[in-house]
Amino acid sequence: MAAKSFVVFGLGKFGYSVATSLYANGCDVLAVDIDGDRVADIANDVTYAVKANVTDPEVFKSLGLGNMDGAVVAVSDHMEASVMATILAKEAGIPYVLAKANTKIHATVLAKVGADDIIFPEKEMGSRVARNMVFGKFMDTFELSSTYSMVEMQVPSEWVGKSLRELNVRNKYGVNVIALKEGENINANVDPDEPMRANQVLLTVGNNDKLQKIKN
Repeated sequence: MAAKSFVVFGLGKFGYSVATSLYANGCDVLAVDIDGDRVADIANDVTYAVKANVTDPEVFKSLGLGNMDGAVVAVSDHMEASVMATILAKEAGIPYVLAKANTKIHATVLAKVGADDIIFPEKEMGSRVARNMVFGKFMDTFELSSTYSMVEMQVPSEWVGKSLRELNVRNKYGVNVIALKEGENINANVDPDEPMRANQVLLTVGNNDKLQKIKN
């Protein structure tokens, strides 16, 4: 299967992070910014890095983006540039365009010109930080709904040496352990009779209140 290809416009913190993460996950990535220093900084961590003004239609056409699987418009500091890059990306035939917005008005305009998805990274990171503060003991959280979350948690000290069956986790605690991590290894077929170790991490799904009780 051919690697997916993406273009990222704007190499600030968000754009840089997206571009390098896509590349690390086996995608072909074209990173574009008008700032030559930013382009130089990322050159070794993506497939191609180009200094270009993406608000110029002729320059945009010269990049040859028609075969890209998706685009990330991370040029949010300048609304006009962000909107123009989104328009040009859609006109180039890129099937999926994700754009970063700073304000609701910015997001509304991006939606009207064709952005398929719009993200507020700072807002979403703020929500994530807040959740992690609430779930302090947990290593990471992913909100599935307003009442359910998926969390990574170190095996509680009182669980060490005991198995999931022995603890009767589902019935006693009301949560489901769906995977177990140890170092870089992830086991999605957890043996309910295997004693847990202190260095292991549980991937657990459940009601937020139930998860909080485990934390406490």
